[in-house]
Amino acid sequence: MATATSSTGSRKLLWLLVVLVVLASSAAAAALFMAFNQQDDGQVAAQQPSAPAYQEPIFVEIAPFTVNLADDDYGSRLLYAGISLKVPDEQSQALLTAHMPEVRSRLLMLLSGQQAADLATPEDKQRLAEQVKATLEAPMSETQPELAIEDVLFTEFIVQ
Repeated sequence: MATATSSTGSRKLLWLLVVLVVLASSAAAAALFMAFNQQDDGQVAAQQPSAPAYQEPIFVEIAPFTVNLADDDYGSRLLYAGISLKVPDEQSQALLTAHMPEVRSRLLMLLSGQQAADLATPEDKQRLAEQVKATLEAPMSETQPELAIEDVLFTEFIVQ
């Protein structure tokens, strides 16, 4: 009988050891999972660049105007144009608005020297937009701060 009791006790001890090993392994696996999961969250957050804040575009509308173009083979031609200027900041917007009569005068002088044939293609209009930008970025007064124009947009454009 002594052998029967000792074999039952050793079986209980064996099962107790197996249960302890399984619990310890589970605890270690859970600890490793949490450690790697926290590290991955930090890396993912560090890898995703923050999105730049959306900034409203600033436009300066120039009232549409009509100008006589330079004479060509077909005689006198007219250009009806509406222009919007995209500027980077409110200082440039305020400067253009304050000098609007001079802005319109410079545009009329530039456009009146154009020929209708030179305004027909999209490339011609792009070239004209670059000329408008260069004309308006020239200082309007001696104490004027720097004026930046990002883009010239034709909102209306009719050659007749």
